[in-house]
Amino acid sequence: MPENLRLCPLGAESLEGWISTVSLQVQSLGIPDVKIIRPHKHGDARGFFSETYNKKAFAEIGIELDFVQDNHSLSPQVGTLRGLHFQGPPFAQDKLVRVVSGRILDVAVDLRRHSPTFGRWVSAEISADALNQILVPIGFAHGICTLEPDTQLIYKVTNYYSPQHDFGIRWDDPDLAIAWPVSPDQILLSEKDRKQPFLRDADRFF
Repeated sequence: MPENLRLCPLGAESLEGWISTVSLQVQSLGIPDVKIIRPHKHGDARGFFSETYNKKAFAEIGIELDFVQDNHSLSPQVGTLRGLHFQGPPFAQDKLVRVVSGRILDVAVDLRRHSPTFGRWVSAEISADALNQILVPIGFAHGICTLEPDTQLIYKVTNYYSPQHDFGIRWDDPDLAIAWPVSPDQILLSEKDRKQPFLRDADRFF
């Protein structure tokens, strides 16, 4: 299995590698198709306002996707892990994930058979305070682990949910060796995610 390409949490003050437009900033991670997006934030004595998604602004930075569904999740417990999930063709999904309350480590694993980074992964910390988002494109398994209680996510997807095309990879696959931020005994998982196959045993890729 190839060496991973983990990216440590982003520093809020660092603009190295960022491309900035009038509406937002974007940065590619170690696998360039996975991107961090940070919409501009306008604040005053009342609080702040931010355009969290603008189709035209995203197109200006080369992200032209047709989102068709928004999903919202709440995880009360720190260490809640959801993943590693993906939908296969013809219901594969791009995902645009943001946190509206709390903080997560977000992980994307490259499952594109002919990609030079197949089997590698990147991660980034996404939080309500940072107001950042992560774009996980088709071809990746996606997982999150909560770092604060009562964490809530909202994420946009480019295809509708299809149970028949819903697949996954084990969160603790030793070949992936993902550096989750909490110890295994503190992880809260669904029964479905406990039973996902290891990458070496999976037969669903892109």
